[in-house]
Amino acid sequence: MMKRNIKIIISIAVFALAALPAFSQQITKFGVVDTAKVYQAYFTNSAPVRSYEKKKAEFQEEINKQVDQIKKLQQKKLDYENAGNDAMAMKTEAEITKKTDYLNEYTNAKNFELESMQKTLRNSDEFYKKLYNTLAKIAESGSYSMILSLQESNAILWYSSSVDITNQVISELGL
Repeated sequence: MMKRNIKIIISIAVFALAALPAFSQQITKFGVVDTAKVYQAYFTNSAPVRSYEKKKAEFQEEINKQVDQIKKLQQKKLDYENAGNDAMAMKTEAEITKKTDYLNEYTNAKNFELESMQKTLRNSDEFYKKLYNTLAKIAESGSYSMILSLQESNAILWYSSSVDITNQVISELGL
């Protein structure tokens, strides 16, 4: 009887050990990605962002040049006023007004252009297709059941940094 009980216990133990891999495969594995960090890394290194930054610098250079001209004209006007030359002071005031109006129009137009470029960058389908394909590749190779975005913080109550695959995503994107 004792031998029989030992055989049953051994059989149950062997069955339990054999079933362990089946149970371990059912454990859900989650990955977490800081999509804002990925987005920043991608666009910091992209040609469209460099183009945006170049245009922004060019526009700022032109604005600075126009502001300098207006300051010089304001000094010139002040000099005319101090010299008692009211006619030249008024003529210079008109020129200042004209240049100021131009500067305002230029600034508004260029800000609109920059905002449009920035919006295009944010809505880049190319980036999202590449991100989705990269996430799918990492998820499949890493046996992840789900990858969550840190930006959807209301869906994440706690996570271990060991599931954060942000740097792997950035690396896979070649950034």
